[in-house]
Amino acid sequence: MDAPEQSVLDAATSETGESAASSSGGSISRRSFLASGLAVGAGAALGPLGSVAALANEGQGELSSGDAAILRFLSAAEILETDVWQQYNELGGVQDSELPEGGGSQRYIEALEVLDEDMSQYIHDNTEDELSHFTFINAYLQSRGAQPVNLDRFRTLPSSKATGARHVKRLTNLMELTVDTSFLTRYRSRTKNPDLGDSFAPAVPGLLKGKFPAIPRDDEDLEPEKHIQAIANTAGFHFAFIEQGGTSLYPSLAQRVSDPQVLRVLLSIGPTETMHFQTWQDKAGNAPPLTDPTNGLEFPDLNEAQPGLVLEDTKTNLIMPEPTAFLSRKFPAVSIIRPTATEGAAMGAVKALTEDGLFRGQTPEFFRVLKGLAAAADAARPRWQQ
Repeated sequence: MDAPEQSVLDAATSETGESAASSSGGSISRRSFLASGLAVGAGAALGPLGSVAALANEGQGELSSGDAAILRFLSAAEILETDVWQQYNELGGVQDSELPEGGGSQRYIEALEVLDEDMSQYIHDNTEDELSHFTFINAYLQSRGAQPVNLDRFRTLPSSKATGARHVKRLTNLMELTVDTSFLTRYRSRTKNPDLGDSFAPAVPGLLKGKFPAIPRDDEDLEPEKHIQAIANTAGFHFAFIEQGGTSLYPSLAQRVSDPQVLRVLLSIGPTETMHFQTWQDKAGNAPPLTDPTNGLEFPDLNEAQPGLVLEDTKTNLIMPEPTAFLSRKFPAVSIIRPTATEGAAMGAVKALTEDGLFRGQTPEFFRVLKGLAAAADAARPRWQQ
């Protein structure tokens, strides 16, 4: 590993510089993780190396540098996702023994329930899933002799001041989003595929024209009614945006791994992201048409043809991936996840999340580390290509 790559890895692993095996002598509970707001880092997931080795009883020896780089980038992505979903759960989800932090915002919850009466439970379960993903990946890295990921030093962004939110520092910003909703038209197209160079119009163009909150920034955001509903609508589309990214990222990076067990990890976690996406794009379709009186953000009726689109591009009950071109236009159309091209997949994910506004206010060092992890993942090659 050359010096620049090592410096990025050092910045993304244990704050103390201790090895994965030595930096923790015991385990932490999900409750204590949430109470502290800390990402699990070197050794904290399941205790010392001996207690996590059983997780890899099928894996032999240390990981290749490429496989470790892919898993580290995925761990970082899941840590960031967890930070997103924790903020949503504190204000709009279920607080229970599994995810006890936050107090909920009743007006926000009511607005989310316009999209589906079970939104709070779905938010809770998505949050728990993402927490389990990065906790497992970090423990697995550790069990195979590789450094896990810790992004604690980048918890610098402010929390919502709305009643129900914890007042802790965050990794991500849900209060100034610019949400790309082209995922909805992409999965409804029968002829186009981003892997073949095609582009797609957004279903909700207004969300690309400003910086909008997906959670109430403070209690003043709870009124008027159309304003808090617009915030909930934004969240509904943002949920789907986040999860469609994971839906593509795992199969894209799976093509670059060498170890069969690492492949199994990616193929087992990735489809859960697809299940999340399927749920959220369905719920986003229930967002009521309205115009936010405070900022002019417009949510159109997606069951009416939008300018430049046909009805089938946005029709809300078309939630299954339409068959489309794949690999080459000479082949018959097939229902697929798209995109799944592997070249530059990790850096593409960083670019999409950055353009989403998720990292507004983050430090230059944060971007250096995140891009370094992405570049290392994109540089990985399976053994048969080496």
